[in-house]
Amino acid sequence: MPPAPLVDPASIDDSKVLLDLEQIRQVNPQRFEMEQLTAIVSIDEANKIIVGYKDVMPDEFWVRGHMPGYPLLPGVLMCEAAAQLASCYCVGTHLIKEGFVGFGGMEDVRFRGQVRPGDRLLLIGKGVRLHRRQTIFEVQGFVDGNMVFHGRMIGVNLSPLEPSN
Repeated sequence: MPPAPLVDPASIDDSKVLLDLEQIRQVNPQRFEMEQLTAIVSIDEANKIIVGYKDVMPDEFWVRGHMPGYPLLPGVLMCEAAAQLASCYCVGTHLIKEGFVGFGGMEDVRFRGQVRPGDRLLLIGKGVRLHRRQTIFEVQGFVDGNMVFHGRMIGVNLSPLEPSN
């Protein structure tokens, strides 16, 4: 039995973008194939909730090989998208003043549905432990109102790296 939705997906207006891809790049360091968010549509600091989405495109790097003829967004990329969502919350709300949130782990993750090219993966995260050194978010993903995954993402604060030569 899946958990209750953190937020009713039907109540989310994903047409009102709060942060677009360029603005997400200002808070998250991932680039190119590893950018797993398209937009953030809501940040509710009082309830520690962030909502965003990933538009799953037919030309993404994994489509050709996972699975040929029946491409499915790999679960690990759903988790990465959720971790990037949590990082956006922490940096965007200034919980993290320097650096960014790195993926520290995941717990109790379950996959309940398929995500395919052309889908919009709606992501909802709720901070359950917010500390500058470690964060824990309950996360859920939905496609067309149906929960396709849920779990707990653990994040750790990482300092920015010096540029390499």
